Amino acid sequence: MANFLSEEKRLRVLAALVEGNSERAIERMTGVQQKTIGRLALTLGEGAVNLHNRLARGLQCSLVTVDEIWSYVGKKQARVTPEDGPEVGEAYTFVALDASSRFVIGWYVGKRNEESARAFINDVRARLVVMPAMTSDGFAPYVSAIGSAFGPGVDYAMTVKNYTRKGRRDDDHRYEPPRDPFITKKVVFGAPNLDTASTAYIERNNATMRHHIGRMRRLCYAFSKRLDRHRAAVALNYAWYNLGTVVKTLRVTPAMQLGLTDHVWTIEEFQAALLTAGPCEPPERQPLAPRVPETTARELPNGRGFLRVVGGGKASAGSSHGPIMPPPVVAPAAPVEPVADPTGQLDLLSWRPRSKPEPKGQLSLFPGFDDPKGGE
Repeated sequence: MANFLSEEKRLRVLAALVEGNSERAIERMTGVQQKTIGRLALTLGEGAVNLHNRLARGLQCSLVTVDEIWSYVGKKQARVTPEDGPEVGEAYTFVALDASSRFVIGWYVGKRNEESARAFINDVRARLVVMPAMTSDGFAPYVSAIGSAFGPGVDYAMTVKNYTRKGRRDDDHRYEPPRDPFITKKVVFGAPNLDTASTAYIERNNATMRHHIGRMRRLCYAFSKRLDRHRAAVALNYAWYNLGTVVKTLRVTPAMQLGLTDHVWTIEEFQAALLTAGPCEPPERQPLAPRVPETTARELPNGRGFLRVVGGGKASAGSSHGPIMPPPVVAPAAPVEPVADPTGQLDLLSWRPRSKPEPKGQLSLFPGFDDPKGGE
């Protein structure tokens, strides 16, 4: 391809692709034929997958949120499989985001079903080395997928938004939801912190990627006609987001915040890495280490995790807990001998075992308790 397209035009095409332009628009902007743009985009997308597999492995992400973005290939309601023809229909992009660094851990393009959810979660699991706290929306297949990939010990919560108006269950708010939805949070596995369980970061990322990937925009003509081109465009833009897009609130790129690189990548550096990235398989699954909790905690011996303070019970919501300390060791107190009453009165509420046999005829206050034969 380098024999037919100059370096300058390749850079212009790549810059236009990562800014959400369609192939027909790029043809008008650069003068490069649409078929050439499509072949170059497919090559760059394959390079983006290999580059991401090389960088996104061994990640220590403590708070992971997952979500899916709706799109379609060919036509919206096509029922033709990719093996039978080009019309695929709805193609959802599953995305996993590290909430602390805004780094996109992984993505997967497929149908919105349990099979796609399991493939997506298994890929995310293979890229992590620390047990994360996870948050998702109310998509039911996430429960079994996360449970089988991470085990029941993962801290996993669901954040569900109800867009249906009261008394009107037939409303379709796909494009214009009401302005006052209510949110319901529930614990699925473990003991997640519901205060930090949110899908706000990944939904904001979805809006950003709809701007940068023209094929994901609603109600427009810039949709994919082939599934391989759609996956290549998704991979290309997510890789550029991680390496070359500065997050305004962090003032660095997600890869810099996570420690994978030390500078903002330029478009020239990004193109060179895509064209020279050799084949790289996804990482293999590794054992997960327990994460360091952000709340009050005490580390257990032999690397068995942490003992955390979990909210609830009789403690108030605003109460603060100090460090968890072991109970102090207190020496046993010496027995106190009772003092005889000078008045000679008998204290019925104080009792002690007899040290000497009582004189014959002495009244026993607790028959059967201090005298083995007193109950007879």
